[in-house]
Amino acid sequence: MFSTIDSSWQKILSDEFKKSYFLQLEKEVNEEYQNTICYPPKELIFAAFNYCSVANLKVVIIGQDPYHGVGEANGLCFSVNDGVKIPPSLRNIYRELNDDLGVLFMPSSGNLERWARQGVLLLNASLTVRKDKPNSHKHLLWNTFTDAVIEIISNEKQNIVFLLWGSFAQKKGAKIDRSKHLVLECGHPSPMSANQGKWFGNKHFSKTNAYLAEKGISEIDW
Repeated sequence: MFSTIDSSWQKILSDEFKKSYFLQLEKEVNEEYQNTICYPPKELIFAAFNYCSVANLKVVIIGQDPYHGVGEANGLCFSVNDGVKIPPSLRNIYRELNDDLGVLFMPSSGNLERWARQGVLLLNASLTVRKDKPNSHKHLLWNTFTDAVIEIISNEKQNIVFLLWGSFAQKKGAKIDRSKHLVLECGHPSPMSANQGKWFGNKHFSKTNAYLAEKGISEIDW
């Protein structure tokens, strides 16, 4: 399964792929895809890594698990395929982006490949899910793998911006070295959290670009 991941990630994650937990994870994921309907399509499980090489990495956004409806998930957190109705959380992300950057831009697509290609790792904690059953693969060992990914990025890279939206993502960021990276935290963009005043006004998009510019790194064209 890991043979489909970008070569730069294979290099720094090679030790993880050899560990017993990952071999067990690979076996169980293969069984799930054989016996049930799962998303994203198998070839897109590692899409977040394949759009964003290690060398190009600038920003990490952490989600929970893929969308579970037919044709929605494309392997990037908060992102859906072209032609799919923009989900409420992503609509709130776009709204904050507009308010933060002072633009009038509401994309007709919820596909975030454009961000990923610029160096934004859109990483779900669980990379797979059963059809119509949110968080149905939380019992698998995806969290062990994605915790390791976050820690390895923290150790191997410098000046990465980690955007941790909601308590779940913030717990995932426990091992980030905040002396060498920027960590921005706020509430989740879901309607429930956003309507309680925990999302809007966070200005994470402008703060991210200001930090990247300060470090001499090209900004993200959000």
